[in-house]
Amino acid sequence: MTTQTAQQEKGILMSESALQHVKLLQEQQNGKALCLRVGVRQGGCSGMSYMMDFEDPSNINEHDEVYDYDGFQVVCDRKSLIYLYGLLLDYSNALIGGGFQFTNPNAAQTCGCGTSFGT
Repeated sequence: MTTQTAQQEKGILMSESALQHVKLLQEQQNGKALCLRVGVRQGGCSGMSYMMDFEDPSNINEHDEVYDYDGFQVVCDRKSLIYLYGLLLDYSNALIGGGFQFTNPNAAQTCGCGTSFGT
C-alpha cells in the first residue's frame, strides 16, 4: 500500500481504487508485464485531452518520469507532465459517472466529459 507521504513525492497520484482497477486491467492483457503511460495530446472539447494506455516497459526512455506504485509503474513524458503534475487519477465503479476520473490542479477549465481540459 502506498503511503500519503510517498504519494506526495509523485507527479502523478493514484487513488487505491484506480491502482486496483489498473492492475486488474493489466492482468487481462495476456499476462504481460506492462506499465501505464499517462499523457496529454491536443484536441478534445477544451483544447487538450488526457490519454492513458498500457505499454511495454522497454518503451520507457530518458525523457520519461516513472512513478512506482507497489511494483506497478506509471510513466509520463516530461512535456505532458508540465500539464499533469499533481494529477490525481481516481476510479469509480458507479453506474452513472463511473470510470477513471482526472483531478488536475493545472486545469483552468474542464469539459463535462471529464477527459478534456484547458490551461
